[in-house]
Amino acid sequence: MRKRKALFVGVVALLGVVALGLATSVAASPKAAPFKVAWIYPGPHNDGGWSQAHDAGRLYVQKMLGNKVQTTYKENVFSNAQVPQIVAGLVRDGYQMIFGCSFGMFSLGVNGELWKKYPNVLFEEATGTQVEKNQSQYFGAAEDTIYLSGMAAGAATKKGVLGYVAAYGTPEVVRHINAFTLGAQATHPGAKVRIVWTNAWVSPPKETAAAEALVSTGADVLGQNVDTPSTGVVAKKHGLPWVGYDSDASRFAPKQWLTASVYNWGPYYLRRVKAAINGTWKPGFYYGSIKDGFTKLAPFGPSVSAKTRALIAAREKAIENGTFYEFAGPLHDQSGKLMVPKGKRLTIKDLYSMQWLVKGVIGSVSKVQPS
Repeated sequence: MRKRKALFVGVVALLGVVALGLATSVAASPKAAPFKVAWIYPGPHNDGGWSQAHDAGRLYVQKMLGNKVQTTYKENVFSNAQVPQIVAGLVRDGYQMIFGCSFGMFSLGVNGELWKKYPNVLFEEATGTQVEKNQSQYFGAAEDTIYLSGMAAGAATKKGVLGYVAAYGTPEVVRHINAFTLGAQATHPGAKVRIVWTNAWVSPPKETAAAEALVSTGADVLGQNVDTPSTGVVAKKHGLPWVGYDSDASRFAPKQWLTASVYNWGPYYLRRVKAAINGTWKPGFYYGSIKDGFTKLAPFGPSVSAKTRALIAAREKAIENGTFYEFAGPLHDQSGKLMVPKGKRLTIKDLYSMQWLVKGVIGSVSKVQPS
């Protein structure tokens, strides 16, 4: 009996030691390192426009994944020539996935070879077309929501002459100018849109000067395809209606604000980062839409009438269900040449190579491209 008791005590003591050892082992095991993701912005992370919208997406990823990820950003990258050095630094710091949030960051010149130089890093670029084994592209059909914002602008103009501050003559910006013009003409037949180029994604001084030039030449509504709300500041100064772009920037000119085409980057970023973490990431080309919630309109300003809101809502529904498309023929260019025959629609390939302006646009396509 004593032997059994002694054996029992010995077993209990041994189990205690094993349990203590296991507990110590678990406590000492290193915590899984967070997955490191970086974003590169062409402007300030709080620019009130393009870069801020992307940063909102980054913050969404951080919020949803918590300590599973470590995120950072590099801002004010005004020239693509800076990108290779920035990427080299991020890779040295252990970043495993990098989002380039502007045209050409990962697909022009030596930048287009970064995917090859860093085969273990996942690259994603906004607004481009180059897809490689460890590089994807993403953007969305902002032309749809810009068309709708153009409808608000067309309804607001009295003279029928609108001004548009544009960045570079890339296909992206050209199709946005065209969409804005067609939208304005839907609510104000015969409306004309005068463009002034800044040849910069982010430049408050150039954007301000361009907006002032448009006002001086008779525009009574302002729109934009640049990254900051500087155009809105000019609109506020002159008491003119204003359509923004990228983000809800109504606070910069609340009385002049009409609406804006905006992007919801967060869900896409979250989906791609989660895929990278669990090993299911694959290269591809994503083009979001109103239907999947990637593109939408910012809230309307106080001067947008109930009638105009109803017209826009009906057209938005038609775009979503596929019964309307702004780039369906017949469409003519500035010279009157038929560019899209009746019964035809522009394709993604057409949109990504567009270098012609629709009838009603005053100005020509800038030949300056991002550096």
